Amino acid sequence: MTAFTLLDGALGTELTRRGCDTRLPLWSARALMDAPEIVRRIHADYAAAGAEVLTANTFRTNTRALARAGLPGQVDALTRVAVGLAREGAAGRARVAGSMAPVEDCYSPDLVPDDAALAREHTALANALAEAGCDLILVETMNMVREATIAAEAAARTGLPFWVSFTLGGDDRLLSGETLAEAVRAVLPLEPQAMLINCIPVAQVSSALRALRLAAGDDRLRIGAYANVGHVDDEVGWTLTDAVSPAAYATAAREWLALGASLIGGCCGTTPAHTAALGANRVFGSFSPKR
Repeated sequence: MTAFTLLDGALGTELTRRGCDTRLPLWSARALMDAPEIVRRIHADYAAAGAEVLTANTFRTNTRALARAGLPGQVDALTRVAVGLAREGAAGRARVAGSMAPVEDCYSPDLVPDDAALAREHTALANALAEAGCDLILVETMNMVREATIAAEAAARTGLPFWVSFTLGGDDRLLSGETLAEAVRAVLPLEPQAMLINCIPVAQVSSALRALRLAAGDDRLRIGAYANVGHVDDEVGWTLTDAVSPAAYATAAREWLALGASLIGGCCGTTPAHTAALGANRVFGSFSPKR
């Protein structure tokens, strides 16, 4: 019997589905100012669907994105709003994770800045998340070992539990071309509680999990995945599709559980319906709410 923790699904694309302005550079963070009630409602819908961990809307409350939007100095304030909305939506039913994403574009490792800038910006967000009261930090959608390591170091210094998640190309390597083994070796000494794969197609997750398990080695380290539904369009951003129904997503996740994943959720394009469908996999094992 496999125990697993159910994560929530997408927030940014769900804001788009519900009519919110998600233009860059703020993307999902714009709704913290323009539509906070919708953000809270999305969190509540995921909690109602059975999610045990809700990720706060902090994917783009970092120094760089806010400065580009003409909002310098707002990292602490908007991060506090985001965590508060997630906490309200959880209503005691789920823990709240704070998202730390690449400071530049998730799919462009060539844009990753120098180490000093990375340390400064990731430290600012990690500290803001800790001050806002997150239960854990999710370093996610990392496309390069160097940034993943610096972001994980910033998360570790807060003293909060933290997870690290990587996004991959079609060859199961990071978008930088580095291998998962290199990424795991770099981050593992920092003692993350889990390592995950996110924002890759559903069809790729099983092979990626095999590679991650092999790289991680120690079966005591929790692994997990949250896949996307749809694709990126250069002109309109994330293209929403119904290519993978909630039922099909949940069916695919059964293999992820068999491969040892103990953290499962959804990324871009997924909805509360996908989360609810994943919850049906509880019949294959008991849920584990442990960190």
